[in-house]
Amino acid sequence: MSCRIRILCDNSAGPLSGTLGEHGFAALVQQGEESLLFDTGAGETLLHNAQRMNVDLKSVEQVVLSHGHYDHAGGLWPLLQAAGPKKVLAHPDVFSRRYVFREGATRSVGIPYSEDFLAGLGATFSYGDAFREILPGVFLTGEVPRLSSFEEGDAGLFCDLAGCRRDTVPDDQSLVIVTEKGLLLLLGCCHAGVVNTIEFAREKTGVGEVYGVVGGCHLAFSSQSQIDATIKALKKYKVKKVSPGHCTGFHAAARLAREFPGGFKPLQVGYLLEVE
Repeated sequence: MSCRIRILCDNSAGPLSGTLGEHGFAALVQQGEESLLFDTGAGETLLHNAQRMNVDLKSVEQVVLSHGHYDHAGGLWPLLQAAGPKKVLAHPDVFSRRYVFREGATRSVGIPYSEDFLAGLGATFSYGDAFREILPGVFLTGEVPRLSSFEEGDAGLFCDLAGCRRDTVPDDQSLVIVTEKGLLLLLGCCHAGVVNTIEFAREKTGVGEVYGVVGGCHLAFSSQSQIDATIKALKKYKVKKVSPGHCTGFHAAARLAREFPGGFKPLQVGYLLEVE
């Protein structure tokens, strides 16, 4: 069965004329005749880019939220208004309060709408924190165990405005697609850590080979030692396709391009990946 991933929202736009970039992420996943939307971007570009790419969002019944940050769930409101009711799969903590402290300032980065407001627009929420199959051969990780010693998370994220309680983003989850070439991981931000997510996916599916890693790797705010260890692990897994975007960061992306010259392709709006 052929699986197609099309990037609808990302920080940068590709060569497709008229598409726009924003700080956000959204991808259309098509598995055979079925499809789902993985994240919705920040809300400014989803509908515009979908129209430019001739993507009919009305035909998509399921939306998966990788976690409860505005740049992944902000597009829910315009999506529901334009494309009708949707089933939304998410972690139970997805509507938790979220703040980021950067450059001496604190701001809210949680979902900018309430659950009741979105439900009134036609969102039906399906909550879960366990590994589950949501399309044939497509799995949602649920909550990912944090076991690696070097994936420390983003120290700038907090659960309170005062910055007293660090937010480890426990609701972070990714998509795992089983292909003939091995596992293909689609990441929103991967706050749980790329290696933690890969190890959990291998354990749950029983598939050892990792074909590709696509999406946000959240290495922009990581130490050099974490970037080094992540690259070392990806080489150990013999990953063939590396397509980072969104929150990966320029420095980490440049390193990945150098370390995986044959399999690297930067993520942009309009990017298309098809794999059997």
